[in-house]
Amino acid sequence: MKLLEIKDLSVNFRIPQSDDVQAVKHISFSVDRGQTVALVGESGSGKSVTALSILQLLPYPTASHPSGEISFNGTNVINAPNSVLRRVRGNKISMIFQEPMTALNPLHTIEKQIAEPLLLHKKMSSVEVHERVLELLDMVGLTMLKDRLKSYPHELSGGQRQRVMIAMALANEPDILIADEPTTALDVTVQLQILDLLQELQQKLGMAILLITHDLNVVKKMSDYVCVMKNGEIVEQANSKELFAKPKHTYTKMLLSAEPKGQPQPFNDNAPILLSGKNIKVHFPVKAGLMRRVVDYVRAVDDVDIELRQGQTLGIVGESGSGKTTLGLGILRLLQSTGKVEFKNKDIFALKPKELRSMRAKMQLVFQDPYGALSPRLSVRQIIEEGLQVHQKSLSKEERDKLVVDILIEVGLDPDTRFRYPHEFSGGQRQRIAIARAIILKPELVVLDEPTSALDVSVQATIVDLLRDLQVRHNLSYVFISHDLKVVRAMSHNVLVMKDGKIVEAGTTEQIFTKPKTEYTKSLINAAFFIESQQSKAS
Repeated sequence: MKLLEIKDLSVNFRIPQSDDVQAVKHISFSVDRGQTVALVGESGSGKSVTALSILQLLPYPTASHPSGEISFNGTNVINAPNSVLRRVRGNKISMIFQEPMTALNPLHTIEKQIAEPLLLHKKMSSVEVHERVLELLDMVGLTMLKDRLKSYPHELSGGQRQRVMIAMALANEPDILIADEPTTALDVTVQLQILDLLQELQQKLGMAILLITHDLNVVKKMSDYVCVMKNGEIVEQANSKELFAKPKHTYTKMLLSAEPKGQPQPFNDNAPILLSGKNIKVHFPVKAGLMRRVVDYVRAVDDVDIELRQGQTLGIVGESGSGKTTLGLGILRLLQSTGKVEFKNKDIFALKPKELRSMRAKMQLVFQDPYGALSPRLSVRQIIEEGLQVHQKSLSKEERDKLVVDILIEVGLDPDTRFRYPHEFSGGQRQRIAIARAIILKPELVVLDEPTSALDVSVQATIVDLLRDLQVRHNLSYVFISHDLKVVRAMSHNVLVMKDGKIVEAGTTEQIFTKPKTEYTKSLINAAFFIESQQSKAS
């Protein structure tokens, strides 16, 4: 008997005054004990909805199952009594959710959150629970947090929060662990640590894993069996080695080839220097005591030099907390910083507010999370034309609208959608809107802060192609901030590697990726390209 068996499962969502949305359509697959099965597909394919159906965590009765059966250890959990579901959830089947910062309760300490499933299902004493929490922290590699059990989620790094969630999920040694995009928001080195940890714990506990992801490198490293989902259907399923070696469905082939590829267009090495910075520092004061006196500083960016030529892309890489984004904001004078930054031979740190405002049209920023960066109360047209209203006040409403239409066409969006709102678009479309908002002002410098990190691999590839095309067409210079080294390699001419606020290595993309000098850079590259390195060793 299969540990988990899903037969002919469908999931519909009822929409008032409209037809039902068919999120999942007649899918079937199974999971054996100790096996890792991956559900792969782009956003909206039905992966997470399928996983939530297993634990019956969908918003019923808005959600419904027109067909299907989900059998766990021979028991159908669909429409099962709450008493049965309570015994299963967090005990026999546990789940790691995609974003630990939102999945963890911000008001509870990490000890209380790890202890909760133990108190609910095992009825342990407080002493036994405390001992088990310490044991779990050891298990997930968080020994350093034993003295910080009263810490809250916001006081931990992204990798630490993800490990806390894993500890919660493993507290009762479940039969199945559902891991929903467990590494999407993590740095490459932390990603590799989390994946190695999951494999180690799987072997130790003998549990099955249902892995939900759009990262095919993760699938290749982790899974025994793969189900490829598109538009709510499983279009292909096979043994992992077989699927990667000989994919059959067109969509699977597209996913496997969708990784950002190619190189940036050549630029003129003798082009004029557009941006240069010397001794850039961004220090945040640490205050303590009754009088809140400054006792120290957090040196987020510490004595950094940069140089960017017209038409060039400068990649900035490093782990979370290395100072990448802070450097980008400091360059644009969006954070208080010291040193000297010249843009077109003008010291922007010395400019008065009015002078700086007029120059901002030539220096634009694209944020990491397009959904958070776009106002939900403004239409796409209002969002994109906002900069024109500030910097080109002489334009009429009709002239602004024509420019909005032109830029939407240029970034690959239907201009008729300009009257819609951000929530009506996919992640990739929202990022195109954010790019359009920046490009419409005809800037010379664009700072791109993790513009592809939240996107599916196929969407990442199209955004990279778009950015390269716009760079050539408008002779743009990019500061490209990312922890995704594959995207950086496809986009950048030169690369800066940051750690703890400092530049630890700098050079051309070719030099950094083929002949890294520091151990830190080597660890980043090895973590990002572990699949390729394993393949080359095997051959």
